[in-house]
Amino acid sequence: MKKYDHIILGTGQATGTLLGKLIETGDTIAVIEKGKVGGSCVNYGCTPTKTLVASARALHLARRGSEFGFKTGEIEINYPVMRERMNKIRNGNSDGMKKWLENTTNIDFYPAKGMFIDNKTLEVDNKEITGDNIYINTGTRPRIPNINGIENVNWMDSAKLLDKPNLPNHLIILGGGYIGAEFSQIYKRFGCEITIVQRAEQLMPREDNDVADAIKDILIEEGINIIFGAEATSISEDESGIQLTVEKNGREQIIKGSDILVAIGRLPNSDAIGLENTSIITDKRGYIKVDDYCKTGIEGVFALGDINGEGAFTHTSVNDAEIVLNYLFGGVRKISQRIPIYGLFTDPPLGRVGMSEKEALASGKNVLKATYPLSKIGRAKEMAETKGFAKLLVDGDTDLILGGSILGINGDEIINMFAAIMHSGIECRNYRSVVLVHPTVSELMPWMLDGIKEVMDQS
Repeated sequence: MKKYDHIILGTGQATGTLLGKLIETGDTIAVIEKGKVGGSCVNYGCTPTKTLVASARALHLARRGSEFGFKTGEIEINYPVMRERMNKIRNGNSDGMKKWLENTTNIDFYPAKGMFIDNKTLEVDNKEITGDNIYINTGTRPRIPNINGIENVNWMDSAKLLDKPNLPNHLIILGGGYIGAEFSQIYKRFGCEITIVQRAEQLMPREDNDVADAIKDILIEEGINIIFGAEATSISEDESGIQLTVEKNGREQIIKGSDILVAIGRLPNSDAIGLENTSIITDKRGYIKVDDYCKTGIEGVFALGDINGEGAFTHTSVNDAEIVLNYLFGGVRKISQRIPIYGLFTDPPLGRVGMSEKEALASGKNVLKATYPLSKIGRAKEMAETKGFAKLLVDGDTDLILGGSILGINGDEIINMFAAIMHSGIECRNYRSVVLVHPTVSELMPWMLDGIKEVMDQS
């Protein structure tokens, strides 16, 4: 049996961060990956989807030429070229990381399935290996809906949709969460007919109603059909395409389309790595339970990234790795110190940090709120990007920011400013006195505090 100082199972974004520090120690390292190197972010998530978001936005702006005083000819979509650009970027990232793993002296790369056979031993490529420290970073997979007939249908998750060489004629999207919202706008701008089937009565139910409603209005304005409160009951496929039967208000409705994207959530890949042969504990959803340092109940075994249920984003996976490294080298960083932050990359994008309004009110704090429409911001008007609004939540007793939402042009970038303010514990009255660059969208964020007022719980 070969023994390593470190074994990393999976190559999601936490792995690259771990290796950046572990390689330079000279320790022996094994990296195991049965699929494409780089995990979902590089291959089927952030990298390819944001590449398509950029193409979709370029198309959208070209169609709006008259607003800016110019006229374009007929716009032709060359989807194969768009996909070639996307594949060049994502495959370049994946291939580059694979070469790095293969050519680093103190790394043994195993392009195979890894399975635990006891707490500190894995079987990979018909070999048994053990390690002082083991890092589980195997991520999640799409959840398959419990719909009659789904096993007989060529349904797509986001990975399969990105691999599809041609555009769908009519794409049905099952699920109105973050993936559904992003893909609906991308493919609508590519010229596809889009129907979103959402079980809940609002998009992205975790978001505040005002945010979700604003995004809904943006999507509907672009011609996306959204069916709320609809439960999918059966599905079939023939030469004419997909037929999805849904129940809404006690009545059945049949939706016909050429393709269907399933985007109803994800499941952790904890059931396929032999955890039953260990004393590692998972919760009822299958996520590996960890402490504040990503440690499992086994000494030297850590779970990082989406599989630990402590975050579902690339940046939280990277932060998990930083916390683990900090722990290994004597630091005190903790998961519980992390302020939630994420973006939705519709156009305009949504940036979110800290508590939502619903969460802030439920906390029992003295919540104050300030809002500001993008239509009142000069730079937004100059760019003809006036859709959306900014919202800031403040603790009236401490003057500290509780959370923020920026739905609007550059909202995904501006929100990082609020994350830094919250992390630093800067009081709002000090933030209000900061001088920011003019003309920018972010310069008016401090000014919105002039309209701050107490929030009344509407529940």
